[in-house]
Amino acid sequence: MNRAILRLAAPSIVSNITVPLLGLVDVAITGHFDSTAYIGAIAVGGLIFNMLYWNFGFLRMGTSGLTAQAYGRNDIAGEMRILVQALGVAIVASLMLILLMVPIEKLIFLFIDASPQVAELAAKYYKIVLMGAPAMLGLYVFNGWFIGMQNTKYPMFIAIVMNVVNICASLILVYLFDMKIEGVALGTLIAQYAGVGIAVALWLRRYRGSIKFCRLGEALNLQELRNFFTLNSAIFFRTLCLISVTTIFTWVGGKQGDTILAVNTLLMQLFTIFSYILDGFAYAAESLVGRYTGAMEFALRRKSIIYLFRWSTLVMLIFTFAYLIAGQEFLSLLTDNAEVLHRSTRYFYWVLAVPLCGFAAFLWDGILIGATATKEMFWAMFVAAIAFFAILFLPPILSPDSGVKMWSEQYNNDRLWLAFLTYLVLRGVVQHILWLPEYRRAD
Repeated sequence: MNRAILRLAAPSIVSNITVPLLGLVDVAITGHFDSTAYIGAIAVGGLIFNMLYWNFGFLRMGTSGLTAQAYGRNDIAGEMRILVQALGVAIVASLMLILLMVPIEKLIFLFIDASPQVAELAAKYYKIVLMGAPAMLGLYVFNGWFIGMQNTKYPMFIAIVMNVVNICASLILVYLFDMKIEGVALGTLIAQYAGVGIAVALWLRRYRGSIKFCRLGEALNLQELRNFFTLNSAIFFRTLCLISVTTIFTWVGGKQGDTILAVNTLLMQLFTIFSYILDGFAYAAESLVGRYTGAMEFALRRKSIIYLFRWSTLVMLIFTFAYLIAGQEFLSLLTDNAEVLHRSTRYFYWVLAVPLCGFAAFLWDGILIGATATKEMFWAMFVAAIAFFAILFLPPILSPDSGVKMWSEQYNNDRLWLAFLTYLVLRGVVQHILWLPEYRRAD
């Protein structure tokens, strides 16, 4: 079982290490510009695309779980049906995003409270990168399908190509053509289309023989499409909860000024790195749990979950120690702004708790995706999001002795991070509770 997990997890880990590089490269380049507003613009730009693209997260997660179960049943026609349905939805959705570019921009900036300079730079970034919507949503589908087919090497190749292209294009456009935020955005756009191009090429190389099992009439049947959307509707609403949390997190940071916004952006890079590493094992969970669910091998499914948690616990301990030893030095590589680095030290202890608070949530996501237990995923996220907003927006508490507000303006960012870590913990706890009856099921 360890060999099966590592065979799937290792390429996903390599792939996921490179995924945050798309954001890290942008932050590192803008972090050496002459204003913190550029870092803030990348944060806001990332927030915008999280708000847009995460709504379509079911194109990856739903595709992965359904494909893995079809793979477990040895249902090649089912595998192709899922791919065609997901790609069709991705194409239609991406074209709608591009057509509605301007009204979406106006709507989003109604809810983002950033300085005029940050807002202007973020808008430039948004208009360029949004043209990559067909590529990004298509990549969601291909990556999910490959993972479901027990093939995590192809997503790794795709991610490596994207990051090499992104780094080269961004550096050339920024430093040779002096394009600043526009160069960063164009580098990202070019990388997205390079990624979907290599995905198509890899699919044709290995799976072109499956085309003969493709039945378009069946894939586009209204009842089949209805089943596809019904299963993925819970993932969609779960994603809305996730978006609301990340949006408010950035919004509250922005309300405290550009410096705190930049600080939180840097600290969140450490959260992002850990989450993507742990997601390597979550993707292995999607593949294995989905495969064993489709094959009705419940004893092997339970065994895989036990082994996955052992590996995830090890990763959590390694990252906690690494952040304790070298986390602040890593932040200094991303920016040379003395004020931002100094203020990040004040809140760094929150980052040390991220691996412990988040590892179970990430792994359970993969387990439930593989089992297509999407309702459980939604309810766990809903409870966690409610807790996040309750901690963040409850009125200040008065000390019974002095009447002094315990949540003063000075500690707003501490309260923000406390709410975020509580949210991570509850996601894992609630998913564990909801899954216990199914977990005990075995042959």
